[in-house]
Amino acid sequence: MSIAHHTNAEPLNTITPAKVEWQMDDTGNMVPVSGEFGDVYFSHADGLAETRHVFLEHNQLPDRLAGLVPQQCFTIAELGFGTGLNLLATWQLWRQLRNTYPQLADARLHFITTEKFPIPLADLTHILALWGQRAPELVALIEPLLAAYPPLIAGCHRLDFSYDNLTVDIWLGDAAQSLSKLAIERSQQSAPQPHIDAWFLDGFAPSCNSTLWADSIFTQMQRLSRPHTTAATYSCAGIVKRGLKEHGFDIKKVKGFGRKREMLTAIMPAPVSDETSGHTDNRAADHQAIDNGHSIVIGAGISGLMMAWTLANRGVQVTLLDKTAPLAGASGNPRALLAPKMTPIHHVDEHLHTIGYLYSSRLYRDLNQKATQLNTAPVLEPTGALDLLVKANIGTEQIEDYPDEMATTLPHEQVQNISGIKEQDLSENLYLPQSGLVNPQALKTIILTHPLIRFQQLEVSEINETEQQVCIEGSDQNQETFSILADHVVICAAFESHQLDKRIFNCRKIRGQLSWFRPSLEQLMNLPRIPLKYSGYCAPFNAQAGDDNLNTVTAGKPYLLLGASFIRNDIGTDIRDEEHQISRDKLVAAIPEMESIMPADTSLWQGRAGIRTQTPDYHPIVGQLTNSQRIWTMSAMGAKGYALAPICAEALAGTMLGSFAPLSNAMLARLSPNRTRLQTPLT
Repeated sequence: MSIAHHTNAEPLNTITPAKVEWQMDDTGNMVPVSGEFGDVYFSHADGLAETRHVFLEHNQLPDRLAGLVPQQCFTIAELGFGTGLNLLATWQLWRQLRNTYPQLADARLHFITTEKFPIPLADLTHILALWGQRAPELVALIEPLLAAYPPLIAGCHRLDFSYDNLTVDIWLGDAAQSLSKLAIERSQQSAPQPHIDAWFLDGFAPSCNSTLWADSIFTQMQRLSRPHTTAATYSCAGIVKRGLKEHGFDIKKVKGFGRKREMLTAIMPAPVSDETSGHTDNRAADHQAIDNGHSIVIGAGISGLMMAWTLANRGVQVTLLDKTAPLAGASGNPRALLAPKMTPIHHVDEHLHTIGYLYSSRLYRDLNQKATQLNTAPVLEPTGALDLLVKANIGTEQIEDYPDEMATTLPHEQVQNISGIKEQDLSENLYLPQSGLVNPQALKTIILTHPLIRFQQLEVSEINETEQQVCIEGSDQNQETFSILADHVVICAAFESHQLDKRIFNCRKIRGQLSWFRPSLEQLMNLPRIPLKYSGYCAPFNAQAGDDNLNTVTAGKPYLLLGASFIRNDIGTDIRDEEHQISRDKLVAAIPEMESIMPADTSLWQGRAGIRTQTPDYHPIVGQLTNSQRIWTMSAMGAKGYALAPICAEALAGTMLGSFAPLSNAMLARLSPNRTRLQTPLT
């Protein structure tokens, strides 16, 4: 069975990895056992066959999944991720069904799982390698699962397997707390409410760990279920039967797997009125009533691009509008540094920067495969990054709390070798192995090749909402006027969002100029080798084909990028030599040995200025506008669009289409366009 959850004296939100031990099973095979609970992770007889019997067959998944209609999302929640065997078996079934039933091409599967004591990647790799030998049909799924497996820190980790229309959310932490964070309440009646369709109750036996069978768990199950939601479990213990019955489920004993005489199934009964009117299952009808139709996204910076991509991946036809061109604004820099603003680990599960960074780095790595297929430059160049802790919320002692694969402090000599900095004391450092440089042009190219996304140059002048639709009016570069109708509109126009709809907060505008130059061969030998963060940042990069679409660079040549200036209440986008100088001075102040290496004359440097949009509480604005049924916004990413926009787009698309967001109730409230901090205008 799978790993479970308990309370102990460890600090809140600190994840303790599982201690995996090994025993020989009845057939002479070595099987993993939980060191915490002394119970096996899966059946001694045949764990995969037991998963299929208990969770797939007794939630009627083959029939229910085969019956999905286009664009319908089916959601499974699992208590106890363990070795991931239940996910792999479900994924394999889903693949088989999608190959058999053409209408499932546009249906989606959402698998939500919780885990308090996650298995470390090395142990999981070993366990799943054994499963690959015993069940070759799982091999093709094991590799992508291991590649996407998150670092073991608290919170929700969204894994996207979009080629199979599968989303996996792994919530690391206490199960009852994790379930309580799933948001089902919607601010406006028009937004459909998500729910769980099937439960896999797969914690360790109640005799080994009673916490996964506690009243708080069943209370959350009741909150998240609806009529026709099913549950299945191998356990027939009294605590399980009572918990399900007392929280609204009808239970039934059926034949167990192998030597187990019986197991439990459960269903949330339909209201009597449904039964008497002959509606035995209204799931498909409900989802058919949600017309995902056509959405308009206004603004083609990183927020608009990610919003269009996320909606299109859910089968929504998207028209992407911009008054000039994609990436023409602040998002169009030659490179964006993907590196998180770290926080002490006890805040991490509700820290948007961390959650966003981990999701973005997974997404951009996945998109590198698409870049190879399209023969474009990689979206993410995995360079790692070094934070010199000049301006940081975290010290080296707190960095130790993080898994090394996410953040670590390197020995002095190793830092010097990696960074190329020779003279400075670098013993206080934060090394981010998963960081890298995002290529905005490559990302844009991939997004605009999506068959459901169409870009149109249009300066929007008016947005009119009726009960049935939204009408956008505007003019193109020839001053020709157009009207476009849509089911939904998402405004992603940074500081201009307020001009398009006054309900969107009038944010602070901050000018930021990025600078870059081509170093000589001698300079190149002595400049930093990897991206560095200090009071600014610098990053060496080689220009790729396509980089010259928006910026003055030559493909194949090396550059050093520096940034960025920070000028409040200035919306000018001219290039200023004094801001080149500011960026040079920041680097020299942080690393004095650069004084003799950096060119003193900045007049030949290139630059790009953009306007960042910032709220009083530094959080983006993501959600549905007040008194609106069809207008939404995703804006105010500050300087962190490439880290935050992908996860915010996932959250907003989920809210729009009735699926669970990868952010907690509390986080969604902190992002709301209607939050209290946005009720008072900036002075």
